[in-house]
Amino acid sequence: MSLILTAALIYGQVALAVAALLALWRLLKGPRAQDRVLALDTFYVCIMLQLLVTGLRLGNPHFLVAALIIALMSFVSSVAAARFLLRGEVIE
Repeated sequence: MSLILTAALIYGQVALAVAALLALWRLLKGPRAQDRVLALDTFYVCIMLQLLVTGLRLGNPHFLVAALIIALMSFVSSVAAARFLLRGEVIE
């Protein structure tokens, strides 16, 4: 792998780590439930992208599978949180 690509992937990992920390801070600090749900979605996306970039950098396909699992969990949790905030219940 070229030096420029390696440097770009490392920079991407650092930027995603900072974004995940900021989303985690908003998740803990958020004044309303809607802010916290949005922060949780952002946190999931940052972690998923972090796994994808790590998989690219290391050349390991197992990170890609883990990112897919996190993406599915993120979708399910977003739908459940939205239903809870709108209706007050998740399962009818």
